[in-house]
Amino acid sequence: MTPDPPLFVLWYDFTQWLLAKTGRFPKRVRFSFSNRIDNLALDIIEAIVEARYSAEKRAILRRIDLNLEKLRVLLRMCCDLHYLDTKGYEFASKKIDEAGKMVGGWRKQQEKKD
Repeated sequence: MTPDPPLFVLWYDFTQWLLAKTGRFPKRVRFSFSNRIDNLALDIIEAIVEARYSAEKRAILRRIDLNLEKLRVLLRMCCDLHYLDTKGYEFASKKIDEAGKMVGGWRKQQEKKD
């Protein structure tokens, strides 16, 4: 069995942390912010798995980048609205940036193959 790629490991761990955070958001925003954030994080992990096994990685990697940016904006708004504390937002931002760099490197690798 091959080990999981670093991007998958990073995002898997981050998603677990994020789901725990959004689960503690106020009830009145749980069906707006929480669901949207959770779904984006889960879409990203699914796309990472899909890209790993797909011959057409470039479109999937672009979709991951777009979803990372959407997630970044939603988490910033949650911080501004005080649903997520500054420390949590900083942690999330660092993980999203790290994931974005990994995706960018993977995209460059795919472009060299073409």
